[in-house]
Amino acid sequence: MTSTPTQADLLDFVRRTAADADLIASLPLDPEGRTWVRLEGPGGSEAWLIGWPPGTGTGWHDHADSVGAFVTAAGELKENALAVRLPADGWKTLELTDDVDRERRLPTGKGRSFGHHHVHEVLNESSDQHAISVHAYYPPLPRIRRFSRSGPILRLEQVERPEDWQ
Repeated sequence: MTSTPTQADLLDFVRRTAADADLIASLPLDPEGRTWVRLEGPGGSEAWLIGWPPGTGTGWHDHADSVGAFVTAAGELKENALAVRLPADGWKTLELTDDVDRERRLPTGKGRSFGHHHVHEVLNESSDQHAISVHAYYPPLPRIRRFSRSGPILRLEQVERPEDWQ
């Protein structure tokens, strides 16, 4: 691929990668915490294979200026998302309206793509089964903003840079 990967390109990549049974089976799983392996994504994108122990999740976050896609390769994940465009910078607390919450269940083989500043949390709500997913982002993640949420109040808690999770 010589051009910048689109959301559709990323979704195609994560779907094809999630169908690679040998790759999925190669991910070491930890009963206590998420595990991950970095993958070579299309067109210079950043990609990850992630294992989710039962009861784990990401917490609320966005991927700043990156677009992305992910698909569940094993088990089931739940995505809670906000249908709202957050200000890029300069805020600490926002009050959300009642109609912004979206919930999506993503069983094995299901996934989605998303645009810039997509705010969500991803959860493995199973009490006894690991989930595995494949994710891709372009451009490679420049930062992740982490949020806390209490009812309608969303608070910016921290900004992580690549060196924080590599």
